[in-house]
Amino acid sequence: MSNARRVGLMGGTFDPIHLGHLVTAEQALFDLRLDEVVFLPAGAPWQKSRAVTSPGHRYLMTALATAGNPSFTVSRLEVETPGPTYTVDTLRRVRAALPDDELFFITGADAILNILTWKDAEECLALASFIAASRPGHDVGDLAAAGLMDRVTVLDVPALAISSSDVRQRFAAGRPVRYLIPREVEEYARKHGLYNAAHHGLVAGSLP
Repeated sequence: MSNARRVGLMGGTFDPIHLGHLVTAEQALFDLRLDEVVFLPAGAPWQKSRAVTSPGHRYLMTALATAGNPSFTVSRLEVETPGPTYTVDTLRRVRAALPDDELFFITGADAILNILTWKDAEECLALASFIAASRPGHDVGDLAAAGLMDRVTVLDVPALAISSSDVRQRFAAGRPVRYLIPREVEEYARKHGLYNAAHHGLVAGSLP
């Protein structure tokens, strides 16, 4: 009998992680019958044009957010990688470490539209099954137009209009973020002053 597991890989900047990320991971766990979802906070994302909070802070916030779910784990793979991080490099390393497992890379449908611009895109698609998280009933015509419908699986996720950029802006403006991010993440961000008005909520903080 095969011992192969079904492992979800949830990459993202997680600046900060919010409930939409967690709902997506839980939905993937259920719908795809995954054994585990591994969160992979990015180190230095090559496609980000703005300042990004330090990898150490983002890793710890993700760990706090996922600590209560035994099916969720957080990897330091990308945060400990110097320089820009590319999905293909991460997938190569995960595949080498888990040669017998089925890998499912989970990301937003909007992000997946750009997959063909990623470094070694074809190899990415060969290394893992790609899952495009989308709101139920959301028009996925753009995926079809990009010729991706037969290369990715669409995952319907309950519509939660939450984004990390909105959370950062709320912090900076002194508006409430309760029920948008886990309480532990809010407390951590406030304790370390990660998203304040002086930096428009985009502090590239250092770990204390």
